[in-house]
Amino acid sequence: MAVVELENVSVVRSGATLLDGITWRVEEDERWVIIGPNGAGKTTLLQIVGAQWHPTRGTARILDERLGAVDVFELRPRIGVTSAALADRIPKAERVSDVVVSAAYAVMGRWREEYDQTDLERAGLLMAQLQVEQLADRTFGTLSEGERKRVQIARALMTDPELLLLDEPAAGLDLAGREALVATLSDICEDEYAPATVLVTHHVEEIPRGITHALLLKRGRVVAAGPIEETLTGPRLSATFGLLLDVQHDGGRWTARAASRAGQRPPARLA
Repeated sequence: MAVVELENVSVVRSGATLLDGITWRVEEDERWVIIGPNGAGKTTLLQIVGAQWHPTRGTARILDERLGAVDVFELRPRIGVTSAALADRIPKAERVSDVVVSAAYAVMGRWREEYDQTDLERAGLLMAQLQVEQLADRTFGTLSEGERKRVQIARALMTDPELLLLDEPAAGLDLAGREALVATLSDICEDEYAPATVLVTHHVEEIPRGITHALLLKRGRVVAAGPIEETLTGPRLSATFGLLLDVQHDGGRWTARAASRAGQRPPARLA
């Protein structure tokens, strides 16, 4: 079953075209990465898929519901999301255990909600899985950037979502923090019971093992999309970033660096 179906989706804001004619389909057993330069439309695309924005033109179906014909407040709890914007809304004085469990009510900042034992046990299991159970009584504002990322992912998984969206989860991390987080994301992506996943990044080094497909974006348009081994190639990534790149895949991880062929430039677009 398709969890995301976009047909000729465009988004225009203040006269600027942020997405232009995007057609894309994500199946429930797929794990996607979206890659592109700044301004490519990656976060805008995630806003559509997360039922936060509606397309200006085209049709978007998320979890078999068409945007514009569904109550998004009923749809959004079925989608787990991590992003910098969401992290900014988490109260800095909130206990980590409450940051995670409060996702069951889709609220930021625990107030007078009552949680049953099942909710508390699931929050505990997720914190253990994300290796933050020892932080349960700490406040969110005292955590390192890497710890915050892990807590956000635990929160995103709290409602057992059908779709998991990760917007630049490794941004701001040092090398050790990035590698630890990528290892955790690899465990999630390789779990056959995990939800369909879409991860946004600028850097191929941040792609975890278990990612099955890639979507390359440039200036709001799709450069290429499909199985990752066929899509994440040197010519296609070069066309996406406007720089001649060598792409390597080894041990389930990806790297990209500028090619050392002086005087050559990548094609403006692929046939």
